[in-house]
Amino acid sequence: MDACFQAFDKDGDGYLNVEEFRYLTRALFRNDRGKIYHLEERKLVETFNVFDTNGDGKIDKDEFTFCWNHWIKIIVRPISAFLIVDVQNDFISGTLNISNCSAQQNGLDVIEPINKLLDTVKFDAVFYSLDWHPSDHVSFIENIAEREIDPSSPVTAENAQTYDTVVFCGSPPQKQRLWPRHCVQDTWGSELHKDLKVLQNAIKVYKGTNPDVDSYSVFWDNKKMTDTTLCAQLRLRNATDIYICGLAYDVCVGATAVDALAIGYRTILLDDCSRGVDLTDIEKTKNTVITNSGVIVNSSQVKAMVEGRDRRPELGYKLAMELKASICEKNEEN
Repeated sequence: MDACFQAFDKDGDGYLNVEEFRYLTRALFRNDRGKIYHLEERKLVETFNVFDTNGDGKIDKDEFTFCWNHWIKIIVRPISAFLIVDVQNDFISGTLNISNCSAQQNGLDVIEPINKLLDTVKFDAVFYSLDWHPSDHVSFIENIAEREIDPSSPVTAENAQTYDTVVFCGSPPQKQRLWPRHCVQDTWGSELHKDLKVLQNAIKVYKGTNPDVDSYSVFWDNKKMTDTTLCAQLRLRNATDIYICGLAYDVCVGATAVDALAIGYRTILLDDCSRGVDLTDIEKTKNTVITNSGVIVNSSQVKAMVEGRDRRPELGYKLAMELKASICEKNEEN
């Protein structure tokens, strides 16, 4: 730590100013071939200000100690979790085969790159999520007559078609997209695809088990009433980074990535390991992830990132903003 501080304290005054901090970020944010990633000026200054805790325009050695322990060390040595979302039979060749949806993408395409990652990258934890619905689940179009439609619904029960969105009565009324019956508990359709490699020490996370509420995100149901085991498992492992992929890109994968970012995780979405339902919604998912300081990469780039040899400025900025929020929260408590 001391050697790092001295190396970037160019004028030897015992502090890092913004320009010296800029040199530090240029050394920090590089890929495994030494290419420098640019951290835009606004984000550079915002990040600097997180560590300039007394606001005097420079980072002293005590402030740098915090920067080193809570920012630089995590960027260089992340704790990475790999979350494989819903690579189940029904989404690949069963009742909700996504190749029949408007994007016409084949769910089988994700299996080879996912398996290669499992074979070649040493993640700190691996998770598989599974849609795990009871037969009377609210999302199944076959069950639409079992619940009362709210007067505000744009579609009536009689006119509803697969993939339509209806509004069920409730407090508050509940929007629900209608899907074919899929991933019913303990059926062939709910099983992970036979060609997907499943690690022995991996953890399976089940979602969508409540018949009255859907669950796209692997973190919790769509009403955020009940969480899954994922949050606790990630905290147990002190995970800093989450690599997310699977099916469907613009539904469960996207919802999970957005929630991971909202919780505060450095989030990486794997483009070639995900396939989706609707091309427009896939692009919306990508834009949302990028806007919220997530990163979208291909599987070939993952190994260097997990090993800390490819360090992205977006993820560094995300971590800095989470530290800022934590500092503000502690200051308010005091």
